[in-house]
Amino acid sequence: MSFSPRPNRGLMPDLCATNSRSEIARIDYIVYTKAPCDLAWKIFSDWKRWQSFSNVYGSPVEWKGSPWTPGSRMQFDIVYPVRARLDRVITVCTPPRCVAWINHVRGYTMEQWVLFDPFAGGGTRITTWIELTGAELCPQGHDSRIVVKGMLEKWFSNFCAECDRIAVTI
Repeated sequence: MSFSPRPNRGLMPDLCATNSRSEIARIDYIVYTKAPCDLAWKIFSDWKRWQSFSNVYGSPVEWKGSPWTPGSRMQFDIVYPVRARLDRVITVCTPPRCVAWINHVRGYTMEQWVLFDPFAGGGTRITTWIELTGAELCPQGHDSRIVVKGMLEKWFSNFCAECDRIAVTI
């Protein structure tokens, strides 16, 4: 009987090419609004308003399944930083406190959470974080983390301004 030789002992060789390694980046962002959690959630969950918070949208949001229900899909096109179709699957949704989704776009996968917490001084603290992974986080010299953080800052700044505007009228 013939047996094949045992494999070598020690660390396994790196089988991935160094330029195709996947990285994971985390992006955190916190903002505050004068609006209470229920109002902030009501404004956030009205996806028809989203185009007024940022100029990245190239199409209206379309839903596959019941909006804001785990397992439902939210799809839309963006025009910045590149033209692409985003496909989000809602994984957790507990209004008015949090929502989470997995996002796929152009070879990247992102998990994002948005949390709405009552703030002791009144209003709501909104925390969002994204874990971003893809073959390259800096394609062609552009750091995807910086681009995504800039998009978050603009979107949530405009969102909070709208929440504040409505909160002072009630």
